[in-house]
Amino acid sequence: MPRNSGVDSNDMYDDESYAIVARAVRFDWSNVPLQYIPGDWYATHFWNVMHLVLPEGERAMADVFARALPSIDDRRLHEEVVGFVGQEATHASSHESFRDYLVAHGVDIEPILRRIRFAVGVVFGDHGLTGRAGRVWLHERLGIYAAAEHFTAVVGEWLLDNTEFDRLGVDPTMLDLLRWHGAEELEHRNVAFDAYQYVDGGGFRRARTAVVASAGLAVLWFSTAAYLYRNPVATPRTTRFRGIRMPWPLAFARASHKHLIPGLSFLFVQLALYVRPGFHPSDMGDIDKAVHYLATSPAALAAQ
Repeated sequence: MPRNSGVDSNDMYDDESYAIVARAVRFDWSNVPLQYIPGDWYATHFWNVMHLVLPEGERAMADVFARALPSIDDRRLHEEVVGFVGQEATHASSHESFRDYLVAHGVDIEPILRRIRFAVGVVFGDHGLTGRAGRVWLHERLGIYAAAEHFTAVVGEWLLDNTEFDRLGVDPTMLDLLRWHGAEELEHRNVAFDAYQYVDGGGFRRARTAVVASAGLAVLWFSTAAYLYRNPVATPRTTRFRGIRMPWPLAFARASHKHLIPGLSFLFVQLALYVRPGFHPSDMGDIDKAVHYLATSPAALAAQ
């Protein structure tokens, strides 16, 4: 909430009071198949985007919120942001480990990484700004990353709720990574939003940066998934439709229809929810499902 709102900042935590801590998880990819979602290359690559796009973004996000810590006087929120920063750094390293797996299988990921480094380091980087310009740009980036966190949290909830992965037999190691990450995103769903509200709280900035974040995520996500889907090494068995490779938009629609990935409407619905006046992430689904999964996740249990 805005610093000058006159409302006790502890009020926002009455319903949810979870300690946000980083879990030092590790994953062994040695027995994970390249197509870990059986029978669907596009869905596999859709989730591979997390390994290629998110690490740089999560490290940049952690840096931005760490820079905002001196402006957060509320002790409880300050502690949660510290835990949030730690979790985001762990997410980055966990997904990044799968990059080595893809490279070992001959997949050229450098074109994607160059694009991500440009977006995160050049477009949304620090730019060396100081004074008022530096504060304004920090607030802008807080807004962008807070909106991005909303999308990752609702995707995390989608992953926890999706029983089709269990029915289909998705590789258990990869499924644990996806759901562990999703559970932690749901667990800390309030933190980035509350930090933005505390430091800035502007409604117009929140709406504007949400549009920027959703558009940026959509472009990076769809272009990366399409690159992997068209890559003959990443997709060794072509998906065919009437004798030709199925175009990626049709492959996306097919995977969405099979409940292996969220549909396109998902993005627009969540954007509309996020920008409405009075929105707060605690309005989302039951956070207990995240707590339950983190108590049973093989990787999280091994990290204890």
